[in-house]
Amino acid sequence: MNSQVSLRPDQQKILTYQGGRMGIAAVPGSGKTFTLSLLAAELIASGKIDDDQEILVVTLVNSAVDNFYQRVSEFVKQHNLLPNLGYRVRTLHGLAHDIVRERPELAGLDNNFIIIDERESESIIDGAVQAWLRANPDALQEFLRSDLEEYQLNRIHQDALPELVKDIAGTYIRFAKDTQTTAERLETRLDEISLPLPLARLGATIYTDYQRALAYRGAVDFDDLIRLALAVLNYDTDLLARLRYRWPYILEDEAQDSSRLQEAILTLLTGSNGNWVRVGDPNQAIYETFTTANPKYLRDFINDPFVAKGQLPVSGRSTQSIIRLANYLVEWVQSNHPTLQVRDALHGPPFIEASPPGDPQPNPPDGERKVWLHRRKYTPPDEILAVVNSLERWLPENKESTVAVLAPRNVRAFELVDELRKRDIPFTDNLLRSSSTTRTSAGTLGNILRYLADPQSSAKLAKAYLVYHRGKLDDDQSAAWVRETSELIHKCRFVEEYIWPMPGKDWLENTGFSTSSPATYQDLVGFRDLVRRWQSSILLPVDQIVLSLAQDLLTEPAELAIAHKLAVMLRTASELHPAWRMPELTEELAVIARNERRFLGFAEDDSGFDPQRYRGKVVVSTIHKAKGLEWDRVYLMSVNNYDFPSGMAGDTYMPERWFLRDHLNLEAEAIAQFNVLASMEVDAWYQEGQASQTARLDYVRERLRLLYVGITRAKKELIITWNSGRRGEAFPAAALVALQEFWSDQHPVFEDGN
Repeated sequence: MNSQVSLRPDQQKILTYQGGRMGIAAVPGSGKTFTLSLLAAELIASGKIDDDQEILVVTLVNSAVDNFYQRVSEFVKQHNLLPNLGYRVRTLHGLAHDIVRERPELAGLDNNFIIIDERESESIIDGAVQAWLRANPDALQEFLRSDLEEYQLNRIHQDALPELVKDIAGTYIRFAKDTQTTAERLETRLDEISLPLPLARLGATIYTDYQRALAYRGAVDFDDLIRLALAVLNYDTDLLARLRYRWPYILEDEAQDSSRLQEAILTLLTGSNGNWVRVGDPNQAIYETFTTANPKYLRDFINDPFVAKGQLPVSGRSTQSIIRLANYLVEWVQSNHPTLQVRDALHGPPFIEASPPGDPQPNPPDGERKVWLHRRKYTPPDEILAVVNSLERWLPENKESTVAVLAPRNVRAFELVDELRKRDIPFTDNLLRSSSTTRTSAGTLGNILRYLADPQSSAKLAKAYLVYHRGKLDDDQSAAWVRETSELIHKCRFVEEYIWPMPGKDWLENTGFSTSSPATYQDLVGFRDLVRRWQSSILLPVDQIVLSLAQDLLTEPAELAIAHKLAVMLRTASELHPAWRMPELTEELAVIARNERRFLGFAEDDSGFDPQRYRGKVVVSTIHKAKGLEWDRVYLMSVNNYDFPSGMAGDTYMPERWFLRDHLNLEAEAIAQFNVLASMEVDAWYQEGQASQTARLDYVRERLRLLYVGITRAKKELIITWNSGRRGEAFPAAALVALQEFWSDQHPVFEDGN
């Protein structure tokens, strides 16, 4: 055991693991990533794997991949071993990518198959949805309320229905792939079955069009990768045997979000007598809506009598007051939630335990006025003003502290951002924005390197000019000027006459821009100076070239962090392939820009989000995006019976569109109809409305877990508010009322001064 690391008794027990199956229940802030990383390092150092074997770590999101690599590397080096050897860290998509790349022909794919990202996938679905709506303009009329006015119907057909059909189709396709059901099988079943299943027919038609579009591109999407990886493992027993040997130990993080296919893939890879450690917290399962992901897989694994048990119940993250509040929420849900069917939403034991005296991670000190559970009824605008006013008072005296405002929905978070911007309060909304930072950064740097590898190419120089001015392409007027100038560079026959002119051979002077368009002339002079500097760096090692370019081209902290990762990656590639020159190294960046390296640990959030980098600045996020993070002070907004319904009368549910009859949830109904199609039963039956009721209860369960996640993001201070909704009809969530009553028994409820 590593003597340089201070461990808790529960962590020490886990590190005695020698093999077999082990299930570990971990509470928020208990150091599960730390413990799992240390276990990987201990297994490597113990000599339990051969030189050609690896510990395989499977985690949920790409940002965790880099975290695991760094931690395992640090622990391995403490054993005087070489880092980056003996372990592999992958998301499920990354693991699936590795498997399919071994035998793409077994998955029916070309060796050069393309992986499309979510944005392109949505674009393809958009096109298929528009085509379906043109062919079936009145197909969903039967689901609309009968009391709608003409103007409402017009607005619904124009805006709401396309969005609804897109949601139905996206859910249907994702679920079909999750259950390994092909579009062809569904079309066949539609012809065979006598039941009218209009939503299933809608989904099957768009699914068929979507798969046809992917085949035309020679592409797969993220969901395809997973199902195809399982198919490859089932087809090729020799490959399965080789992978079982290559990965004799599998450590699975965030196992509460394991899906049916993830369970199947890891079960195959470990075999009946393999070594499999699974760690997670079922109370933090918040990604289960309309997927086969379910915390029951982890619970069933832990409860298996043949599986060794472990727990990580001690957390030094939060004050004891916040811990008591989170534990009470679990107890209240289990014993007193007004809807009996959802009392299984949260589980315990283990409950969160505060760290004992002498613990290496002690809890923050408790004190008065650290938790505020507001009873005050705010309108939505007033709630935002109250939170921003509070931040305005708090920030000046807490510039070295971290703070976050967490909302249940994007739209609410963006409304808060608008008010922060008006007040000139420092904030970041990086967690809200769905940007493609990695691909953009890789593409930007790659285009410049591509030109430097071929400096006589006017086309590549013109592309470099576009990249340099990419920030102006969002404005129509500026974009037209940039593109026109880029096209002019493209027509330059001899690039050196622009970049390194000689007397009488000066392309820029011959354009006449110095008099006819001085602004363009000065811009081209500045760009030329920049290109000269880039060319002068070409003799440097590739990682230094990348970092030099990044200083000129990238401005955002996330982009610069990505540039550092890319520089390290290219340096490693150049060391592994000494014969590679700039074209080959540039192609490595192109691979990332095309999205393939997402599966090797690069993604939109790959820079990782470190709250400590934003001290004295407000972090605005949804609760979903905040999972795995922590702040000194946390605001939870909109904890009302719309965003956190309980199943009681009077609650409303976001997935149930206001214009649909009988409170139907058409995504849930579509999945129910899909299940009829996918079933082999001759007498399979569908009853309209049952799926909507079941989905309502599932939604209540997930929102309870979401509230638990939100509470446990806070280290020292927690403020919870609610609002009355747009129509003034909402009231505080049942869970918030229960927490208020519990808290008022122990403390006064402070309405102001927070």
